[in-house]
Amino acid sequence: MSTRTATPKLRACYVISLRPVGGHASMRRAAAAHGAKVLALSPWRIEPRRDAAARAALREALAADVVLFTSPAAVRAAAALRTLRPRRGQPWLATGAGTAAALRRVGVEDVSAPARMDSEGVLALPALADVRGRRIALVTAPGGRNLIAPTLVARGARVLRADVYERVPVAPSPQTLARLERLRAPTCLALGSGEALRRVLEALPGALQARLRRVRVVAASARLAQQARESGFGDVVVAADARPRSLLAAAANGPPPRSPSDSMRSPPRPSRR
Repeated sequence: MSTRTATPKLRACYVISLRPVGGHASMRRAAAAHGAKVLALSPWRIEPRRDAAARAALREALAADVVLFTSPAAVRAAAALRTLRPRRGQPWLATGAGTAAALRRVGVEDVSAPARMDSEGVLALPALADVRGRRIALVTAPGGRNLIAPTLVARGARVLRADVYERVPVAPSPQTLARLERLRAPTCLALGSGEALRRVLEALPGALQARLRRVRVVAASARLAQQARESGFGDVVVAADARPRSLLAAAANGPPPRSPSDSMRSPPRPSRR
């Protein structure tokens, strides 16, 4: 997003990013385009797997009828284990634009990704419409998107998992907790993963959980928005997709976000998209 198209509503605001350790650069660039800053609150770090079991699972996955990569991290971890080359006529899928771009960077040009970059969008891809009796491989990590595999199994597919990396939980540092405690600026939370939100809430002391629930959540999908509401957040908007620029655009669409130090009484009416 260009700074010429950025709105002033987020100027001097903070964006809480739940991306993995070391994965906040794209969020910082998107926030800077709006004059906002990022507070990194990573729930985990990415750790690639290099053991024999991961190599064997990946080898079997790449021989499946359809291969689906669930994140850029999955692409990078898989490419570190072996050369990634589709067979002729074998569909390779990505969960979103970022994952598709990661595949192209390692030489996979023919890859399909949904316009709607969430689990529902992935499941609507034509290659996954008629999968009865077919082997569908997920190149992924334990946990994460828990809608895709059960839905494919219900459609009659045999799902093969290749867990090529792990999300290793990390506790918020004392410095991060202190920054969140001192935060007085208007703030929004960029939500692209339900598991990340759950882990962060579990890791925070009760008082900081209450502060966090006062900020605006910008969710990458309607399903994540519903999870945020069920987790106690009252100000929730839905972005077009999980890309940082889309999340920031949604955050700027509506009344300015609140500070986590604001009173819980009389919360603003959630914006609608």
